[in-house]
Amino acid sequence: MYNFSKRLLDLSISIISLILILPVFIIIMFILKISGEGEIFYLQNRIGFNNSNFKILKFATMLKNSMNLGTGSITLQNDFRVTYFGKFLRKTKINEIPQLINIFKGDISLVGPRPLVQKTFSSYNKEIQSNIYKVKPGLTGIGSIVFRDEESLISKSKAKNPHEFYTKIIAPYKGELEMWYQKNQSFNLDLKLIFLTAWIIFNPSSKLYEKWFKDLPKRKF
Repeated sequence: MYNFSKRLLDLSISIISLILILPVFIIIMFILKISGEGEIFYLQNRIGFNNSNFKILKFATMLKNSMNLGTGSITLQNDFRVTYFGKFLRKTKINEIPQLINIFKGDISLVGPRPLVQKTFSSYNKEIQSNIYKVKPGLTGIGSIVFRDEESLISKSKAKNPHEFYTKIIAPYKGELEMWYQKNQSFNLDLKLIFLTAWIIFNPSSKLYEKWFKDLPKRKF
């Protein structure tokens, strides 16, 4: 029943949202076409349900060859690879809007662990890798909410190797958070996480999730 309700919610919100935001969608496409490198969409291979591969769809916010430049799969605060308009899209999370199409197709859900590229996915230990995508990945989730400032966190750490910082510091805790979600998943929890996602866009420093979820794994850094 839960999976049926979740899929129904995914379809309803993705269809309604795509219809409502179509004018904005077109405007953003036009701006992207005449700015930066003229790229509108960015397709990237991600790890999905049961560790299968799929292509995620986003608005283009970085240079076309960004994966082979700078810090590769990890984006830092004020990253030189991010275009001027891309900075706005990333800050407001508008760059994620095209993933409503992925939701409609069934590649991802509204709520679940974020689908990662292979290199970042490999930062999880073997147990997490085996279990994290036993639920369908999502547009948002508890990991995305807690680590909404991930780019800033990595940048402020001043780590000589951002990938090592991610693997040793961020990935272990993010894995714990996603296992917490799997253990507690429910339609009510999904609705709360959707609300919190919208909430932190306008209140980025808020830690409302700590008040709502008293049993979250404790952050160690």
